Amino acid sequence: MTRHIQAIAMAAVLGTSAISAAQAAEDSLFALIPGGPHPYFSAWEQAGADAARDFGLAGAEYKVPQKWELAQQNQLLESLLSQGYNGFLIFPGDPVGAVSTAEELSSYGAQIIAGAGCYKDPSPAAFCLGTDTGNSAYIGTKELIKAMGDGEKRIAHFTGFLVDPNTQLRIDAVQRAADEEGATVVQVIADIDAPEPAEEKINAYLAAHADEVDGIVTTAWVPAVVAANALRKMGDSGIKMVGIDHDEVLIQAIKDGIVDGTMLQNPYGQGYIGSFALDRLRSGCTVKEDAPFGSNALTDKFIDSGTSYVDASNADSYLEAMRAETEKLLADFESTYLSCS
Repeated sequence: MTRHIQAIAMAAVLGTSAISAAQAAEDSLFALIPGGPHPYFSAWEQAGADAARDFGLAGAEYKVPQKWELAQQNQLLESLLSQGYNGFLIFPGDPVGAVSTAEELSSYGAQIIAGAGCYKDPSPAAFCLGTDTGNSAYIGTKELIKAMGDGEKRIAHFTGFLVDPNTQLRIDAVQRAADEEGATVVQVIADIDAPEPAEEKINAYLAAHADEVDGIVTTAWVPAVVAANALRKMGDSGIKMVGIDHDEVLIQAIKDGIVDGTMLQNPYGQGYIGSFALDRLRSGCTVKEDAPFGSNALTDKFIDSGTSYVDASNADSYLEAMRAETEKLLADFESTYLSCS
């Protein structure tokens, strides 16, 4: 008789308290779930596989909703719960609307961590592990303004989905950095973190207004790639740019002097450390009441997964920078954030 069948039999005799005990004895089988298809999250697949190997998990598997729709994500999560998955690293498809499904998962004993984006408090997520997106956008804008030098500093900002809880944080941070430096954000184009809208809107905007822009900051993956390609096609436009993430198109544009730099995030670290933490929580660890969490507009339990600026001087070694961020965070993660008896 398998442990799962034993658990059902015990529950029938002893009631729901036995279910909790049986679940505690189950192997850790986790799912890493983005809001929908997107290249940013692809690093979660390798991170989960590495975590399963390194920490002896039954699995930490990358599962993607077919579309970037909350209903699709909810259906996938409910299906995985019914298949025996007992821990979830989730990018909330909607920071408020996704909470009810998280509560459902939690009511069945599943552990939940928000990854790359946060639920709005209160939620059953143990914490949120992601990029400090406001700080990343702020630093990236400061680097762009530095690259623009003297003279006018007119900035176009190309960013992600408005349903993404990080997008407004990025918009606000870019504006704050510009205000501090006497720069002007002349245009914000959002809801373009997919190839078709990004190609259409960025290329149309630059075709009509390139002579009115001194710098571009992008704070979402696809707009960064599209804008880098647009600048390459334009030739010597004089427009400076700082992007985000590590798409090879963007990295090559930095090496070629077309783009000035990019703000790296750490999706691999989110998947790897998130899987580690889910397993520790299932084993009986609890979140420390006095853990040194950060906060953002959505939650008071935020952990920064790391970020760094990459330019031509270190574009060949950017992966090492993110591995270092992951190792640094993991080294004292348990002692800092968890209480394990």
